[in-house]
Amino acid sequence: MDLKEIQNLIRFVAKSGASEVKLEMDDVKITIKTGADDDKGATTIVQQMPAMAPVQAQAQPVAPPPVEAAVPTPVAPAEDENSKYITIKSPIIGTFYRKPSPDKPTFVEVGKSIAEGDVLCVIEAMKLFNEIESEVSGTIVKVLVDDSSPVEFDQPLFLVDPS
Repeated sequence: MDLKEIQNLIRFVAKSGASEVKLEMDDVKITIKTGADDDKGATTIVQQMPAMAPVQAQAQPVAPPPVEAAVPTPVAPAEDENSKYITIKSPIIGTFYRKPSPDKPTFVEVGKSIAEGDVLCVIEAMKLFNEIESEVSGTIVKVLVDDSSPVEFDQPLFLVDPS
């Protein structure tokens, strides 16, 4: 199952009003859960993992590898430096664009003051251009994604100084 099929499935589930859908195929298991976490609409969580083969009764359970070895430790000074800023994250998977069209100026620049509701960028998903609006007021400190780059759900896009 490829990314486009998964995105179509997410849209279908969101439109259908179902709260949870589980799909198991030969090599993939997908669970989609929707729920109104905020007033903006439904939040969709997708988990994709290989489907497990049936386990025999005599099989010994295998311990998973330690998680801490796979997670890089963050550098403390950078964490303290950015902790005073608000991070604006991507609400969807798609392609990030800083301009409404190639011949137009960018929505926001570093140092620009923004108000709640200002359009910061657009994210294209499945040929639909979704305007991403600011939920906070402040000043853009840093743009964390290059123009025309793919972005993931919950990926940081901007750092905003709320003061």
